[in-house]
Amino acid sequence: MSFLSLAEVKVGALVVAIGGLIAFMSMQISDDPSYMGRSKKAWFLLPNANGLIKGSAIKSAGIPVGVIRDIRLQDGQARIDVTVKSDVGLTRSAAVEMRANGILGDKHIDVNPGTIGDSELEDGGQIVNVKSGGSLDDVMGRVGEITNNLKEVAQNLKEAVSEDGTNKHILGRVVQNVEKLTRDLAQMTSENKEQISEIVDQVHGITSTIDELVNDDSDTGLKKTWKKTLARLDNSMKNIDEITTKINNGEGTIGKLVSDEQTAEDVSSAIEGISGLVDSANKITTGIDFNSYYLNQVGGARSAVGITIQPGLDRYYYLGVVNDPAGVVDESTIETTTNGGTPIRQSEKKIYKSKVKFSLLYAKNFFDWTLRAGLMENTGGFGVDYNFYRDKASISNDFYDFDQVQWRAAINYKLFYGFYLVGGYNDILNKRSAQSAYFGAGLYLTNDDLKLLLTKAPF
Repeated sequence: MSFLSLAEVKVGALVVAIGGLIAFMSMQISDDPSYMGRSKKAWFLLPNANGLIKGSAIKSAGIPVGVIRDIRLQDGQARIDVTVKSDVGLTRSAAVEMRANGILGDKHIDVNPGTIGDSELEDGGQIVNVKSGGSLDDVMGRVGEITNNLKEVAQNLKEAVSEDGTNKHILGRVVQNVEKLTRDLAQMTSENKEQISEIVDQVHGITSTIDELVNDDSDTGLKKTWKKTLARLDNSMKNIDEITTKINNGEGTIGKLVSDEQTAEDVSSAIEGISGLVDSANKITTGIDFNSYYLNQVGGARSAVGITIQPGLDRYYYLGVVNDPAGVVDESTIETTTNGGTPIRQSEKKIYKSKVKFSLLYAKNFFDWTLRAGLMENTGGFGVDYNFYRDKASISNDFYDFDQVQWRAAINYKLFYGFYLVGGYNDILNKRSAQSAYFGAGLYLTNDDLKLLLTKAPF
């Protein structure tokens, strides 16, 4: 009987073949690429290797590319020796990061091969770019820091709003100032309730007048007059179109003049001059100012209507009419003679209530300052304005009637849509017995505001 035909030999050969097949398949499916020379070795240092074990996977873009060969202590840090597939292509700019597999604490190493084109990392070389991973411990540490910060904010807020700690924090001082402001506003509105109501009524009357003007449906009203004006303008445009057609065709004297090149150049120069003049006129800004304020000591409301013409940003002209409840005081001396004796002089004082006055002023702007001069309430005078708070507020001082020097101070604050508040002190030197504090409101409308009102009108 042959040796190879023995049953023991056949069984042994079958066992060896099956064992070799199992070993070959194990090497094929193993994450460790070190079998059969398909690997590249490298190492790096970590400050903390908690959660890593030998044989843990090395991944790149979520795909297993190697395993951890060894973990040992080196220079107070954890040295991690790894083996990766040779086709990963590690370069000197390669980077590693420890990441968590889940919330149970298991971790793996994620490797970035580096920038394409960099020099290749030698076998067994060190990876120096190590990033700190977003582990659960890091998250809990950051949550702890945020909790401590929130605790400090809550403590500061508690101290700021408490009575003893109000002045220790900026927030506490802000709250205290807001409380004082609201208390002062409540006191002011309660003390001047009637005056404020009167001012609101006057402003309402002014707006009602404007509304009646815009919505007047009579034959002479703005609506029908505006429609007639548009019809005439349309006819005029048709006539202009006919004239320009004849001129383009060379008809008539003007057409012949246009056909001449020299005449065309002269006309072009003239048109350029007229165009410059029209552009300058378009830059002129006009405004209408309505204001009224109540004089406490005089016991009456002072109302004014004015027109502002502003040809440039640095100057303007003002024409205004004022109804002053303090009026005008005229004094005269009368001499009387009795029985040929010594003449007796008597002073006569005449007071004209609600005197209508006129103002015509020229104003010049210098940065935040404005100087005004001219006819001020029927007498010569001048004024100085200072604008601040992004031009929303201004302080004004007027000096006029230098026989009985009048000095009036005011502060204005712009609200919205042209409305503003005004307050101050009248006849500060008390030369005409009209010394009084005052408070009121006004409305300033520019030509753009008037255009907007006209476009919104239901024609």
